[in-house]
Amino acid sequence: MKQLGIPNFRFSLSWSRIIPDGTGEINKAGIDFYHKVIDYCLQNNIVPFVTLYHWDLPQALEIKGGWANRDILEWFRDYVSVCVDAFKHKVKYWMVLNEPMVFTGAGYFLGVHAPGRKGFKNFIPAMHHAVLCQAIGYNTIKDIAPKATVGTTFSCSFITPHTLSEKDMLAAKRVDALLNRLFIEPSLGLGYPEDVLPFLKKVRKYFVEGDEELMKVPFDFIGIQNYTREVVGHNIFMPHINARIIPADKRRVFYTSMDWEVYPEAIFQMILRYHNYDEVKKIIITENGASFPDVVIDGTVKDDNRTHFIKSYLEQVLRAKKTCPKLAGYFVWSLTDNFEWSEGLKQRFGLIHIDYATQKRTIKDSGKWYSAFLSDSRPDLIMSKQINSLKEN
Repeated sequence: MKQLGIPNFRFSLSWSRIIPDGTGEINKAGIDFYHKVIDYCLQNNIVPFVTLYHWDLPQALEIKGGWANRDILEWFRDYVSVCVDAFKHKVKYWMVLNEPMVFTGAGYFLGVHAPGRKGFKNFIPAMHHAVLCQAIGYNTIKDIAPKATVGTTFSCSFITPHTLSEKDMLAAKRVDALLNRLFIEPSLGLGYPEDVLPFLKKVRKYFVEGDEELMKVPFDFIGIQNYTREVVGHNIFMPHINARIIPADKRRVFYTSMDWEVYPEAIFQMILRYHNYDEVKKIIITENGASFPDVVIDGTVKDDNRTHFIKSYLEQVLRAKKTCPKLAGYFVWSLTDNFEWSEGLKQRFGLIHIDYATQKRTIKDSGKWYSAFLSDSRPDLIMSKQINSLKEN
């Protein structure tokens, strides 16, 4: 990172590494490990941006019901307290949850991510408890470290209807509410989007007194994570939503190895969308990137598709920056190739290639381009380097 000139490092803490059983005894070796990571960042003038929860719930807590068990509120509060107390003198920037729509939707409704549960009986309580934990995490951090800058992150996709038929447009509206409104609006005091998704009224059975007020949280910033757009059509076989996403490979568009359409204007539209919430104070793009098959040849990874992706999306970020003063930062996903949940190691998002057999690191051509972009050393770059890092007012 220092060699590439990237000034900020976003990474997550593992609940399982810090408190292996989820509650109770703290693993000192886990705390020491993260002190080493944070200290090495600071020694190299790299600012740590720490995500508290990036989907790795300790198995002992999952056995007890995981996010569907309301006890998660106290489990999470205790975990956050341990982390912030340990690192409060070294970490200024905190993110509470990473993409709650994904870990609740994919893990507790569709069953394609851990823990593999399905159905509304799992999803609705998990969703509500995650919304409450957004606020609990914020409040706990501020209680321990009042000067900390605290946010959370939301996945988002630009939604367009498959056709201009009324049924397709209504289906797109429902999917938009599910993917783009469900977690941010309760935190802004706007409640759940029951106007478009009546099934959300079922969440009321999981409310206790004070929940409606607890959900509200004055985040210092929000992180938005955008990769693509989704094209949505009407489908009577999907209960409650009555919609289906038309896969990119069926639409004759260019798409990544994740089967996500390359659609740069999506990030512009989503920045505008969240900027228009009066209650949002500041926006950081906390994830944006692309997976393509990468091969090391003679010590080089020529990943032109990724370079084009990052450059074209950054152009849209700058376009948004001109009219959206709340926009304050950008992170590429990801620095290195990584474990990608249900896809394992076959997907490669990194600016830096990892040979998993030898652990050898190779900076890809996209990483070299990004480094040049940050240093503003290339005369053909039309974007400003200011959009990479958080600028404090």
